[in-house]
Amino acid sequence: MTIKAVLTDIEGTTSSVNFVYEVLFPYAVQHLPAFVLANAQQPAVAAQLEAVRADSQEPDADVPRLIEILLEWIAADRKATALKALQGMIWAEGYQNGQLRGHVYPDAVAALQRWHAQGYRLYVYSSGSIQAQQLIFGCSEAGDLSPLFSGYFDTTSGPKREAASYERIAQAIDLPAEQILFLSDIVEELDAAQQAGMQTCGLARMGGELPGHGQVASFAVIDLGGF
Repeated sequence: MTIKAVLTDIEGTTSSVNFVYEVLFPYAVQHLPAFVLANAQQPAVAAQLEAVRADSQEPDADVPRLIEILLEWIAADRKATALKALQGMIWAEGYQNGQLRGHVYPDAVAALQRWHAQGYRLYVYSSGSIQAQQLIFGCSEAGDLSPLFSGYFDTTSGPKREAASYERIAQAIDLPAEQILFLSDIVEELDAAQQAGMQTCGLARMGGELPGHGQVASFAVIDLGGF
């Protein structure tokens, strides 16, 4: 079956895990308290804070308590949609004022540009919010890569380790699952995409094994015609 679209993870796949844990997360930790205090009454922020109250089962939590909860979630790397949305807002300020630049591996940049030029449709699926995804590519060290992508998906499409999430994405892309290649560095995500009928390729940049899937150490050696 011919591949017509590529769906890629970000962290550990197109971009360094270290960028997320050593740059983005510390930036969010540093700026989250002041951001939430300053913007708690803004509708977009207030809606996410209400979601934090619901998710934490603390319906009466005040803003200082909500900040504590959010910082605890960051420390635990919790994949909470409300946290991801708030982090995205904080990072947006960092990108806009030039304090942040998105890391994308040069081999990923070159392959994505080549595939786009060849007519493949490119999509992103990450646990980070869609806004955060758009920022990392739109304000990358390699420039604005956002024109390469046809769409973005986050945890609002479902958990990344569940096949149903990939079925929803295939429906949204409007292609048979077998015409979509999913790229990730996490075997459980690759398993879920495979169960949904997608083609898969694992990125093992630092070595290791992703059993049950073809794997490469670089985007440069991925041959879309070989699937």
